[in-house]
Amino acid sequence: MALRPEDLPKDPALLTELVLAFDGEIESLRATVATLTKLIFGVRSERSAVIGAEQSALDLLDDASAAPRAANDDDERPSPAKPRRKAKRNIGALPKHLPRCELVIEPETTTCRCCAGALHRIGEDVSEALDRVPSVLRVLRTIRPKYACRTCEGAVVQAKARARLVEGGMASTALVAWIAAAKFAWGSTLYRQAQILAGHGVKIDRQTLARWMKQAAWTVKGLYSLQLAAMHSHPRLFCDETPVRVLDPGRGRTKICQFWAHATDDRSWNGPAPPAIAYVFAGGRGKKEILTQLAGFEGVLQVDGYAAYASLAGDKKASGKIRLAFCLVHARRNFVDVYKTTNSPFAKDVIERIGAVYAIEERIRGLDADQRRAVRQSETKPLMDTLKARLEATKDGISRQSKLIGAIDYALERWAGLTLFLEDGRLEPDTNVVERSIRPISIGKKNSLFCGDEGGGETWAILASLLNTAKLHGVDPETYLADILERMVSGATKNHQLHELLVWNWKAAREAEKVAA
Repeated sequence: MALRPEDLPKDPALLTELVLAFDGEIESLRATVATLTKLIFGVRSERSAVIGAEQSALDLLDDASAAPRAANDDDERPSPAKPRRKAKRNIGALPKHLPRCELVIEPETTTCRCCAGALHRIGEDVSEALDRVPSVLRVLRTIRPKYACRTCEGAVVQAKARARLVEGGMASTALVAWIAAAKFAWGSTLYRQAQILAGHGVKIDRQTLARWMKQAAWTVKGLYSLQLAAMHSHPRLFCDETPVRVLDPGRGRTKICQFWAHATDDRSWNGPAPPAIAYVFAGGRGKKEILTQLAGFEGVLQVDGYAAYASLAGDKKASGKIRLAFCLVHARRNFVDVYKTTNSPFAKDVIERIGAVYAIEERIRGLDADQRRAVRQSETKPLMDTLKARLEATKDGISRQSKLIGAIDYALERWAGLTLFLEDGRLEPDTNVVERSIRPISIGKKNSLFCGDEGGGETWAILASLLNTAKLHGVDPETYLADILERMVSGATKNHQLHELLVWNWKAAREAEKVAA
């Protein structure tokens, strides 16, 4: 209801309080309108070029085999005159391991125009170009001859048929691996794969392709569980989650389930935990689901501010086993939103202070844990202490309806977890390790729209975990999956030898074979 003049308080103090309350409400509504406008019409980006000219731009280079950068949104260093980084282009230096196919172009004539004598070869010019041979579908015929003695009445001798991934089916292991890699590593869909096969003259419906994926996931499920257990054996773990739609036939619609992502990566300080990602499909997003998944984990769990994670600290089952480290980038993101909608000088100041923290982080990336902790204690801790004092001093003078107060409260309520990296050089200040690794799931969701059922969600989680971990190690996911499937189906690798097929062990064995050769 609109206020009438006679409804306004006569006391100046009450009138001032009313004006301030309305001002805070108007600011909050403006921020909401700006946020919705950005979601509908704008780009969802935190590029520093939008925030401040004194911060450098987003680094778009991506090298999966190198140690990851501290942040996945932008470069936090506040140096205005930073020289432009040289682009990592491959100009003429093609990999030596690729096979060479030589094409020799001879002149039209090798006879001298003057004396008609034979010309002699005095040199050559060589240039190389990266070429591609289109994939070829072929039929693999397995022939098992039968032998019998003409004079004796002995049994017929014949070699045993090799075990196949899809018994009685038309697909080889290599074909199944190709389809799985296209979907779960590179973001394609079974619908597109069916179209590609149709282009080769082979018509296979999507349901058949889905059954092949289910069979492949069932075959490697033990390896997937072993990888997840190996990751939980390390005392540092990243975790995140993203929703996924699943068909719900009984209701005639879809329901919302979850992909939980568990990640490890100690490359930033040369630690023992290899880069790895494991997705866990679950029906919900609550405390019960994450508590079940982390039943055997003890150590530091680095997460965002979602309440289900925060509740682990007070849970009796997890009490004393799990410590929470929160994400500084998520805290910073709230101030970015405030600055973009209100141009708040205070929000900009907070962003710049966090930028100074990340400038230190980039400088110490690659050092051992003790060195990182020493630098953080001497340089980063004073910056964080000053930032906390600024947040606490500003908090009391802001309307509770202001969007800025929400950003401040988020940071102060999680301050112990946000600054835990200062005490342990093995920790990161953010959860960008897992956020980078959850992107393939987001791309797959956008392309596939939904899972066929909960079994399809589990298949997705299993195959995507192995394939995307292979990508983190610079291994071709299709080659890796085809090899481990063949080894497991043929019995060349027994159950007690599954650790040999973990991608970091598999890669090390291949590299050792190359050196020995």
